[in-house]
Amino acid sequence: MELTILILLIVTVIVLIINTVTTRHTITELRSDIDRLENITREEFDTSRRDRSNAESQQRLENNELFRMLGEQLGRNVDALAQSQKIQLQLFSTRLKELQELSKTKMEEIRHLVDDKLKQTLETRFNESFKLISERLEQVYKGLGEMHGLAEGVGDLKRVLSNVKTRGNMGEVELGNILQQILSPEQYVENACVEQDSQRRVEFAVKLPGADPDGRPVLLPIDSKFPIEDYQRLLDAYDNGGDIEKEGAKFEASVRRCATEINSKYIIPPATTDFAIMFVPTEGLYAEILRRTGLFESLRRDYKITVTGPANLAAFLSSLQMGFRTLAIEKRSSEVWKLLSQVKTEFTTFGDILDKTRKKLNEAANVIDSAGVRSRAIERRLRDVEDSPFMGKLE
Repeated sequence: MELTILILLIVTVIVLIINTVTTRHTITELRSDIDRLENITREEFDTSRRDRSNAESQQRLENNELFRMLGEQLGRNVDALAQSQKIQLQLFSTRLKELQELSKTKMEEIRHLVDDKLKQTLETRFNESFKLISERLEQVYKGLGEMHGLAEGVGDLKRVLSNVKTRGNMGEVELGNILQQILSPEQYVENACVEQDSQRRVEFAVKLPGADPDGRPVLLPIDSKFPIEDYQRLLDAYDNGGDIEKEGAKFEASVRRCATEINSKYIIPPATTDFAIMFVPTEGLYAEILRRTGLFESLRRDYKITVTGPANLAAFLSSLQMGFRTLAIEKRSSEVWKLLSQVKTEFTTFGDILDKTRKKLNEAANVIDSAGVRSRAIERRLRDVEDSPFMGKLE
């Protein structure tokens, strides 16, 4: 507002100046007007200053009142917010207590449920475990009983094997089983007499093709030996670090004694072969004989004795069986040739009969062909009769 008044005053001054230039005679009036305008302007400035001062005072009063009212309103709002927060806090506390009580109740229920389930599961597992342990203990007791029985059986077996006669019978039974499985009863003899008018009898003898001067088959003696005492002492020396060389020498001497006995009793050519078989009933005993350097070869060379165990005796008898079959085939070869000659003669006769049959068939074919020719001639005659004028007149 003051700026507008100032602008109006300036414009008025400018107008007055222009009028002064144009009309010099109005200078005095103009000065008076200027003084008057100056007074008026000064008064206006004073009035404007007073009004502005009053307005500012009024504005300050209004602002103070507004700030007072705003402070009061803010205080009321803060009090209301505090009261609301207090109420919310009380509600939250109450709800939290309720949740705590509910959680406590639920946790107690869950704990009881878990305890029940755990107790039930543990009881079941414990019962199953105790049952399994009882079964295992029962099996252990049963196994201990079986082991006790086995130990008694081993003791009985040791007592049996300590008897030379019983030990020999065991080897003889095993040898008989092997022969029975591979050879037919006609191919071997049990308790065979190796010499006529003598009481020398070998446990088993295989009948070989051929005959001695008396017409009897040549026999291959097979006798079982079981030098268990010296062999067991040698095994103990291996296990316990004893004098292996000394026990090995005793074992070899025992084997040589068995070979000497078989050689002197059962090798009697030409009733028997010039060698014999010594059967040992265990593979371990046979392997130990093979392990002793030069023992197996010495028995074959010096005593004409071949040592066999259960496995290689079966292989040896199988090879003999194949040899028997080959000889049987050679023996029957002449009969086969005779049969083939007879078949050849019959086949020649059969060929002659076939030739005669072919001739007869050819003659029959020729007769059939002639009959066909005559049949066609008759047909032509019949067609000529059908085409004759006489048949036309009859129609």
